[in-house]
Amino acid sequence: MCDSRLCACPSKKPAGKKSAGKERLENIRNDYEKFMKTEGKSLLKKYLTKEVFDVLQTRVTSHGSGLKDVVQSGFANPDSSIGLYAPDPESYDVFAELFDPVIEEYHHGFAKDAVHPDVDWGNIDDLGNVDPEGRYVLSTRIRCARSVQGYPFNPSMNEAHYREIEDKVRAAISFLEGDLKGTYYTLDSMDYETRQQLIDDHYLFKEGDRFLIAANASRYWPTGRGIFFNNDKTFIIWCNEEDHMRLISMEKSSNLGSVCSRLTRVIQQIEKHIAFTRHPRLGYLTFCPTNLGTTIRASVHIRVPNLSKNFEKFQEIADRYKLQIRGSRGEHSKSEDSVYDVSNKRRLGLTEREALLEMRNGVVELIKQEKHFEGERI
Repeated sequence: MCDSRLCACPSKKPAGKKSAGKERLENIRNDYEKFMKTEGKSLLKKYLTKEVFDVLQTRVTSHGSGLKDVVQSGFANPDSSIGLYAPDPESYDVFAELFDPVIEEYHHGFAKDAVHPDVDWGNIDDLGNVDPEGRYVLSTRIRCARSVQGYPFNPSMNEAHYREIEDKVRAAISFLEGDLKGTYYTLDSMDYETRQQLIDDHYLFKEGDRFLIAANASRYWPTGRGIFFNNDKTFIIWCNEEDHMRLISMEKSSNLGSVCSRLTRVIQQIEKHIAFTRHPRLGYLTFCPTNLGTTIRASVHIRVPNLSKNFEKFQEIADRYKLQIRGSRGEHSKSEDSVYDVSNKRRLGLTEREALLEMRNGVVELIKQEKHFEGERI
């Protein structure tokens, strides 16, 4: 008989005890069955068919991300419109059977064999000022997201990743000069009063989004998180909120060209020090599949009382120019004093120049129609 103290044979597992791998697999199968019985119309529910689930349930990326990391937010929130996130850059390929159809539907027909074009900001002078009289547009904002090459996304980041990325961001922005020069504030050492004031002033992000929490995107909070803004507060960088970096250029004017110029100058400077994650087919990658390609969201706060009363016409123009209408305070908010947040819908499958011109031309048309309702001769 074998002496257990000396034998090199694999030890037997206690009866009834499952391996960690088998237990994880059983858990996600149970979670999937429960999820499919819930009410909801998310893209996750639409495209995570039993056939696709069976194919993907055991796949793992080199960062150790599995299907659970992709779908856990959508499973916990059946009312999601999308329901899935990419825990690392590889996920877009490893779990392509799920991501590809979601991307195709959300991004208006960007098929699995489509290729996002190369970076092209075009001639920024062409953007100009969309409301030279200053009667309708209150402010203009352009934001884009960037991921640091070599790092996973939430939830596959560990505490060291958050700190390393913050260090890289701080080092890169230390080279900004002139009107771009500013100060970086880390949430680790920021007092409550300062943090709350920045949130109230709509400069700083905050913890608590249930979709991100369920996606394990808020771990180690506030470690590695912070905000940079230039001295004029016309440029902001968020570090390690939802994405590694959110770059935001803005001003209280309708000068789209000025806002875009500031953004491109910052990006060019940071690219000298940080390599960004870019996919050969999908362009720039981020945590959320809704924000790929250019990752650009260009928006204006515009006051249109007449179109507000003729919302069907308002929506018709927005649809024609592929614009998104939101309330005064962004997604899921209502309009205040007939002010709306209007932005481009398309980010993937077109150049930066095309995305910005699409937004510009749509806003110009909105102003034209608002004047028409005022009884002005166009």
